[in-house]
Amino acid sequence: MTGHDGDTERTFAALPPAHGRGFAQTWWGQAWLRALEDAALDSGQVKTGRRIARAGAVGAVSVRPGRITAVVQDHDRTTHRADVLLAELSAEQWDRLLDMAVERAGHVAALLDREMPPHLVEDAASEGIELLPGLGDLEPECDCGAWDHCGHTAALCYQVARLLDQDPFVLLLMRGRAEPALIEDLQDRSAAPVEEAPEPEGVDAAEAYAAGDILPPLPETAEVPEKPGSPPSLDTETPPGPGVDPVAVRHLAARTAVEAHRLLAHALRRPSERPATVVGLTAAQDAVRLAVDAPDPTLTERLAHGSGRDPQSLADATRAWRLGGAEGLSVLEEEWTPSGDTLARARAALDSAWDEDERPSLRAEGNRWTAVGAPAQVRLGRDGRWWPYRQVRERWILAGPAALDPATALSSAELSSAEPQR
Repeated sequence: MTGHDGDTERTFAALPPAHGRGFAQTWWGQAWLRALEDAALDSGQVKTGRRIARAGAVGAVSVRPGRITAVVQDHDRTTHRADVLLAELSAEQWDRLLDMAVERAGHVAALLDREMPPHLVEDAASEGIELLPGLGDLEPECDCGAWDHCGHTAALCYQVARLLDQDPFVLLLMRGRAEPALIEDLQDRSAAPVEEAPEPEGVDAAEAYAAGDILPPLPETAEVPEKPGSPPSLDTETPPGPGVDPVAVRHLAARTAVEAHRLLAHALRRPSERPATVVGLTAAQDAVRLAVDAPDPTLTERLAHGSGRDPQSLADATRAWRLGGAEGLSVLEEEWTPSGDTLARARAALDSAWDEDERPSLRAEGNRWTAVGAPAQVRLGRDGRWWPYRQVRERWILAGPAALDPATALSSAELSSAEPQR
């Protein structure tokens, strides 16, 4: 790579032929290719471009604000200059984008690690700033005379997807800002203003040190019990009052002990190790929590009726709770439609999870992708994880814990489908 014109242009040497998996492995690289593939009027030209790029026939790529350029060689060894244009951000848009980036330290750290933070893209989109190209944003120009994307401009886009995988600053340069200037702006905005130190409060250090011998030592950190405690016995040989169900009271006490144990373990973990806290459960959701390990069929029937479920759907819900807590239950009972960057990341994950010749046929409906001809399905949770499901008669039940990629989740669902049906 060499720099030109004050680092506002970068030139990348020609890449070797691409073998094996697809061109883009990152979600932002996949989104770049989707902008090409969804907008091209002739899918045959896109396929031609992919073959040209895979053969290593794209020369050095020049990247500068608003434009990428390369010389592309045809199969007959004729060469063509191909350009792809992408609109630059305005100065006002850059100011807003940089202000948002420094609000979260993770945004800056991710960029410096050559990653594109999803939340930065989502926050920018909410302010009307599109970092990643959308439908029709990649405008082709080629000396072959084509007015739409030809094989040469498509090959250039596929080659740039490989560059984007390695360095998202390539995209930011196309949008109008070079890396050195961008880093300098981020550092300037991150620097906190120097404030005059307040007058110290408290006691003199020498006095505090002298009193150290008389202060009691700090208590040791409490250990989390291996399992929840047992509630006290309610067997007082006194008949229960009107409307009091001893079985229900004992079960409520036992579930309260389980919840207290969970809260204690949560409080004593380091912040980075803490799972998401379950808050704001509805009555129907809390009924599922209480139904876990319910000791009496009558109690289970009461919880099913009170939550608007039949016994079978309550059993499916408690299974989901055991495997995934409140998030697992939400994925079981809520169908939603991903959109925007969430949908782009989901499609990118599905496209990169399998090699092209191994990719299963999936039918999409909302946040659910069902394997065609197989009783297996994966569902996307709102937290970005993938949940495996298997079909039992007319029902879909959770087959195992969530996975970070759809291939692992679908494999878990297919293996679970071999279990006896209930």
